[in-house]
Amino acid sequence: MKSCAITKKSSIMGGGYSNRTRATKFNPTGKVRKYPNLQKKKVFVPELGKSVKIEVSAKGMRTMKKNGIYKTLKKAGIVK
Repeated sequence: MKSCAITKKSSIMGGGYSNRTRATKFNPTGKVRKYPNLQKKKVFVPELGKSVKIEVSAKGMRTMKKNGIYKTLKKAGIVK
């Protein structure tokens, strides 16, 4: 199963629910799997002097931008 390297977000189960369903108390819509917004990124870590390839969600990218790449990847256990 695919998940974000930083936030550990993975897919969840959701379900559509139409107004007709609410009226009749019958659920013909079924279940739908919803996936996180994962992106394959190659980020340069200045402290290490090299690039690292990670699969990260859009929220994870914002976290890296806010806290710094090296600090975030170290906390996630990706770099030593």
